Amino acid sequence: MWKHFLSKLPKKSLKSESVDSGRGNSDSHSPNASSNLGPGRPNSVPRRTSSVVFPASVIAGIEPLISFKDVPSSEKMNLFISKLSLCCVDFDFRDPTKNVAEKELKRATLFELLDFVSANPPKFSEPAILALCKTCAVNLFRVFPPNYRSNNSHASENDDDEPTFDPAWPHLQIVYDLLLKFVTSSSLEAKVAKKYINHQFILKLLDLFDSEDPRERDCLKAILHRIYGKFMVHRPYIRKSISNVFYRVVFESEKHNGIAELLEIFGSVVTGFALPLKEEHKIFLSRTLIPLHKPKSLGIYFQQLSYCINQFIEKDPKLASTVIRGLLKYWPITSTQKEVMFLSELEEILEVINMAEFQKVMVPLFWRIGCCINSYHFQVAERALFLWNNDQIVNLIAHNRHVILPIIFPAVESNTQNHWNHAVQNLSLNVRRMFSEMDDVLFLACHSHYKEEQEKIDLESEKRKEAWEQLETAASLRPPVAGNIAVLVTPLATSITC
Repeated sequence: MWKHFLSKLPKKSLKSESVDSGRGNSDSHSPNASSNLGPGRPNSVPRRTSSVVFPASVIAGIEPLISFKDVPSSEKMNLFISKLSLCCVDFDFRDPTKNVAEKELKRATLFELLDFVSANPPKFSEPAILALCKTCAVNLFRVFPPNYRSNNSHASENDDDEPTFDPAWPHLQIVYDLLLKFVTSSSLEAKVAKKYINHQFILKLLDLFDSEDPRERDCLKAILHRIYGKFMVHRPYIRKSISNVFYRVVFESEKHNGIAELLEIFGSVVTGFALPLKEEHKIFLSRTLIPLHKPKSLGIYFQQLSYCINQFIEKDPKLASTVIRGLLKYWPITSTQKEVMFLSELEEILEVINMAEFQKVMVPLFWRIGCCINSYHFQVAERALFLWNNDQIVNLIAHNRHVILPIIFPAVESNTQNHWNHAVQNLSLNVRRMFSEMDDVLFLACHSHYKEEQEKIDLESEKRKEAWEQLETAASLRPPVAGNIAVLVTPLATSITC
């Protein structure tokens, strides 16, 4: 299309422009060329005889290369549409040597459009809204190539590889800025624009959140948040579509590049929920947000997820027990890094939980905390013991010590005697001393019961050992084995201790 337009230029002007473009190409190899091809605005835009290149009957009835300041106000919207139609031509940015002049012309036109939208223009007409949505669709909506890392079953949740940056970003950034200014413009009426910024348009925007370029995801986050705020009619659909993305991550792929950004959007959405919370929002918490603790990639978006859940609990404190039950359900048994994250989130929840909700979950919760205290991974054990540094949590434990202390004491006492890490031993001794000061009578009762249980365990262990020795002695006195007679195998070859 561009070559067809340029071929219609007069020979003299084409020659002069070829000289200018040749200078541009030669300058592109100079050190200062980055200022012309980078994300900033071009220093100079070549003037062209657009009446020959773009016939008036082709694009919106007005030639697109005229400046906005050169046309009357009544024609500016037509020129806006014409320039948008000009920018619907796509280029391959993987090869910087191809279509250099055309790319620069398109880039300059996009900057003109951005300035026009930013300058509070008249109300956008339906054709103008349609033209801008079409331009954004042509330039932004695309299918991402498959990522070899996402197909790697051995990929860890902390992928340290650098993100892939899109070579077309200097061009894409202008289009994103144009769309953001357009959505936030006071000249855009939501009642008119909702027909074009519709469900399909929003769904395509959500698909772009899987981009590996973090700059693109940040722009998408700002745009989708503005759309959610301006188009109230689309809010339920946006929430439902985001939920579907989360469902795919939890139950299918376990990998998506934009979960953190989508959770940031939803975190600000939750703050605007009216009280009492609708049942729809509670279902979203229990069926969507809590299961997001399951994927291996939790570390990528854990901070944003924790913020969203805390916002729900601030809105409705009764949800704290629901969240804790969900965390216990998805507790990571084999991932120590995730265990540390879960313990951090538990501490934040316990800081704001009320006594009634705490008492609903304290028994299973402290059974799990006791297992963490006995963990051989010192970071897990340390993080669990750090809970006793929080005054609010200690206050909850003190009010329910008759239930909690018998559950936790064996784990703490075992650590003081047997744990390999000295820091964990010292922290366990501090917690043990805290229990003694909290209720000395209960502490002595728990200590006495612990000793009795240990004596029983030692006695049973001795009985098992004697039984095995008797079996080994009896087996050694039997004649050699022949045929299909059963063979006694020594316990060292079969026993596994946990």
